[in-house]
Amino acid sequence: MPNSAYNFVFSDNIRSKSGGIFNELRILFTTKNATINLIKATDGNINFLKNSIIQNVPLSPKIELEFNKPIDPQSVTSNSIRIINNGTYVNLNFTLKNSNKTIVITSDKKLTHLSKYLLFIKNSLSGQFGEEFSEFSKTFYSEIDTTPKFKIISDEQLLTLIQKQTFKYFWDFAHPTSGMTRERYNSQDIVTTGGSGFGVMALIVGIERGFITREQGLQRLSKILTFLENADRFHGVWSHWLNGNSGKVYPFSLKDDGADLVETSFLVQGLLTFRQYLNSSVSQENELIARINSLWNTIEWNFFTQNENVLYWHWSPKYNFEMNMPIRGHNEALITYILAASSSNYGIEPAVYHQGYAINGNIQNGNNYCDIFLPLGQAYGGPLFFTHYSFLGLDPRNLNDNYANYWQQNKNHTLINRAYCLKNPKNYIDYSVDCWGLTASDNQKGYSAHSPTNDLGVITPSAAISSIVYTSEESLKAIHHFYYILGDRLWGEYGFYDAFNATENWWADSYLAIDQGPIIIMIENYRSGLLWDLFMSCPEIQSGLNKLEFIY
Repeated sequence: MPNSAYNFVFSDNIRSKSGGIFNELRILFTTKNATINLIKATDGNINFLKNSIIQNVPLSPKIELEFNKPIDPQSVTSNSIRIINNGTYVNLNFTLKNSNKTIVITSDKKLTHLSKYLLFIKNSLSGQFGEEFSEFSKTFYSEIDTTPKFKIISDEQLLTLIQKQTFKYFWDFAHPTSGMTRERYNSQDIVTTGGSGFGVMALIVGIERGFITREQGLQRLSKILTFLENADRFHGVWSHWLNGNSGKVYPFSLKDDGADLVETSFLVQGLLTFRQYLNSSVSQENELIARINSLWNTIEWNFFTQNENVLYWHWSPKYNFEMNMPIRGHNEALITYILAASSSNYGIEPAVYHQGYAINGNIQNGNNYCDIFLPLGQAYGGPLFFTHYSFLGLDPRNLNDNYANYWQQNKNHTLINRAYCLKNPKNYIDYSVDCWGLTASDNQKGYSAHSPTNDLGVITPSAAISSIVYTSEESLKAIHHFYYILGDRLWGEYGFYDAFNATENWWADSYLAIDQGPIIIMIENYRSGLLWDLFMSCPEIQSGLNKLEFIY
């Protein structure tokens, strides 16, 4: 019998042929316990025993576990069989059938949709004769609940709602002293220079869409300008982060404690766009124009060349140019070179752009990815913010230079990013025709610039939404998915939360200025072209584009 003790005795009655006496020998042994094996685990057509990812498990599961021998009913408990989600046990019901060889698992409460679960069977489960079970565990993902989480409204109403909710990040959550934009939802006094440029552009949208009055917008702009006029500057350039109360540098890293030329570019793009929105015949607004011009005209762009034909990203009063980061393309910093070429007082020569940013033409790519041609940049194009940050004001629709048609570049980059997500070579959960977009954002481990070559399973709503100017149909489908289908997980006080990774069961509760800004601005450019029209009306920008031989 299995799992039984035996005593094997060699008696002392045993004698040798010669009459020799044998001393009694006793050998104690226990037979090996029999085992019981799981031979089938299914929920409908879903097989839990296969090696591939288990997904689309019904929200009201009915999992049948079939064993090769009858189960001891007393061992079937919520302790021996568990379904776990983020450390929380699901309340389970058990039914035995098939002569106690099959356990049917159900639950009175639905699973959370699009969530990661663990089915765990402990070794305390046993057969009816004490047969041992060696444990089993399997990760699975629940199906998506396609029921709309909010009332269906027209696309125009939905876009307005997204803009209005996102605007709150830049209005309600702005730093109370400076009016500047906080870096992220928990930044307290850390404000971001580039993100504040996005915030300034968002003010225009807020006025035009009726979220605030023009007077309110002008007052906020004045507060921001007062802060910038008194904040730390280095050769006219602001740092990446500032203390929103004092205006002092908040170091981004050890040696990044001074000027950040790219972040300053994003700020100036916003300021010049607002300048063009102002009415010079109104004294209050004309004063704001003069204040913006004073800031813009005192930025020493050419200082950041170090007398070379390239711009450098950083300068520190302690470490000078030790960060040693030349700004070379193709990336988010095209606007930096456009502004530097447009400066009347501290402008750069065309060679700085052509040899620096464009790397003498080596900026060009010319390969196909996912069967889509990519004119510029790295393989697959990089994170999608490359198509957003420089082009919040800089209009790509007719923008060409010696190296690319920028509308083709940005549209194809977006389509490649989407096509990669559809191909989903790493088999992440919820990458689909309606759920795509890789860009810089928070993730389950911190923060990263996500892209096809740095794919961590993180979808960032800003990526697809802000690309609506390039891929309107595809982006609207993504918006519907994020809002109506995933809105119970993604929609919050300031619009869409930053990102999510369904594979890791991680959903952000955070907001980042650099992701919220492009959403409200690019939706407006899609709807009206307003920010593009304003920025491109700057005479200095037109002069700079002409200097660099752009067609626009």
